Order: sequence, then C-alpha cells, then structure tokens
Amino acid sequence: MMTKYTAYIEKDPETGCYVAIVPGIPGAHTQADTLDELNVRLKEVIELCLEEMDPEEKVSIPEFVGVSQIEVTV
Repeated sequence: MMTKYTAYIEKDPETGCYVAIVPGIPGAHTQADTLDELNVRLKEVIELCLEEMDPEEKVSIPEFVGVSQIEVTV
C-alpha cells in the first residue's frame, strides 16, 4: 500500500544543504546537497522508520493540515 507523508524542508544557510524532517515519525530526518538526493534519502528513512514502528504507532501519525506564514515585526 502506498501512503504519502509530508516532509518539512529547509536550506541551511551555512552549509547550503537541504535538511528535512517528517513530523510525527520519530527519527525521520535527513539531509542532502540536492533536492533530488534529499527525496531519495527521505523515502529510505521513512521506510526504515515505519518498519521499526509498532502498528499502533503507525495509526497515530498526525495528518498534515498545512503551513502558515505569520508576519511579525522585530
């Protein structure tokens, strides 16, 4: 069964690497020099993390709702 998961991706300003985490899946994070490489690594890490999870934990992975940008004055 194919399931889609949402990753949060940032570009590190110091290294230029892309860094990604998958909220709700403990240990599901990785980094890479390119977005293509990052996607390959993310798929691998998600699969590994899911293999290690109990079935009850898989049911409780939060559903992605969206992102919001909030403007503040600093």
